[in-house]
Amino acid sequence: MEHYVTLFDSLYLPQGISLHRSMERHLKKYTLWIICMDENTYFILNNMLLPNVKLLFICDIETKELLSIKPDRTKGEYCWTLSPFAPKFVFDADKEIDRVTYIDADMWFRKNPNEIFSEFDSSGKSVLITEHHYATEYDQSSLSGKYCVQFMTFKKNEGEPVRQWWQDRCIEWCFAKFEDGKFGDQKYLDDWTDRFPKQVHVLKNESLILAPWNATKYKYENSAIWHFQALKIMKKNSLFSAFFGFYKIPKNTKKFVYSEYLKDLGYSISLLNDFNHTVITQGSMTLWQKFKHIIFKFTSMLNIPSSFNIAEIQISINEIDNKI
Repeated sequence: MEHYVTLFDSLYLPQGISLHRSMERHLKKYTLWIICMDENTYFILNNMLLPNVKLLFICDIETKELLSIKPDRTKGEYCWTLSPFAPKFVFDADKEIDRVTYIDADMWFRKNPNEIFSEFDSSGKSVLITEHHYATEYDQSSLSGKYCVQFMTFKKNEGEPVRQWWQDRCIEWCFAKFEDGKFGDQKYLDDWTDRFPKQVHVLKNESLILAPWNATKYKYENSAIWHFQALKIMKKNSLFSAFFGFYKIPKNTKKFVYSEYLKDLGYSISLLNDFNHTVITQGSMTLWQKFKHIIFKFTSMLNIPSSFNIAEIQISINEIDNKI
């Protein structure tokens, strides 16, 4: 049985529940450990009794060193700092577990990830990481790093030196800025194949885990997992919309990946509403983003190619059940 761990607060409950919904659909034996970043998240999920889920409340597992650096970091930076701790929290909670996969809350399974773990098992290594595989037009490797924290597997004993090294670095420095070759928790992975050649395996099947930054580079059909990075839920009155960001997303990917994910988001919002949780806007567009939105719509009307891409599906809270 595979064990996964993720973390999120009440703002990202819709994404977290959608992740779980996709796991229920495609995975057989698994456990999803959720690190609840606030009391409201723990309360809601504890009452939902989601199958194959185990909860960890952050206030119960924070170490002294984490508490010492917490005041100096933003909420997002603190979540990044927790990334290397997450597998350890699970290992400590259940001594029988041999390996854990950290997964971002905005990931979504399209099919069973057996191919990923088969490749990892065949490698004989103890840590699995994945590359961004940016499309040329979105390449941010110099800033965000060659590898993505999105999906990382650690074996308990053999992978511990790698995890501990990463944990120590994130305690020392983990901020949302580029400084001395570092950025958040992610740039630390850049030299792992040289630093830990006997432990680290890089996923070779490039199209198994895809994201908007490489949607134009690979066919969505090959993907087992999709990373919905940049997607934000917007809300005005009782109307919800999904802002996908300014990536070019192929038409069929929108139809067969994004629209399906939105169904799960709609279900999650409806479920949260049943538990008296008010889903709020996860972000807003800046004036520049609004300007690009207008330009995109204008050029689309003229059938002029545009480098901007906004895809929105609006969901009324009263209409959700009819849309899923």
